[in-house]
Amino acid sequence: MKPEYIALVFALLANAVANILLKEGMKAKSLNPAQPLETLTQIALNPVVITGVVFFGLNLLAYSFVLSKVKLSIAYPLMTSIGFMIVLSYSFFKLGEHISMMHLGGVALILAGVWMVSTQM
Repeated sequence: MKPEYIALVFALLANAVANILLKEGMKAKSLNPAQPLETLTQIALNPVVITGVVFFGLNLLAYSFVLSKVKLSIAYPLMTSIGFMIVLSYSFFKLGEHISMMHLGGVALILAGVWMVSTQM
């Protein structure tokens, strides 16, 4: 496999993990918008949130490399759609979020789109 496609897989996994970590880091927090400094401090010092931000940084580095080698019209749809499916799966299995039939239909369409885009690589 070409290095740019390995980097794309890494970037989309890093992006999905970053989003999941931010959600996990913010789950049990009682943030008070009336005290913005305290709220920002709570967020900024949360180790799970910090790890999520690190993963966003890793995503940025890997995805920048990908964009130097792969067409944006291929990289971006793969990045967003596969990342969406990872986050959706985590949300359902680990967070217990409800997934409707409309959601599942959308996922089927996304999978079809990913297949069509990836055949152009």
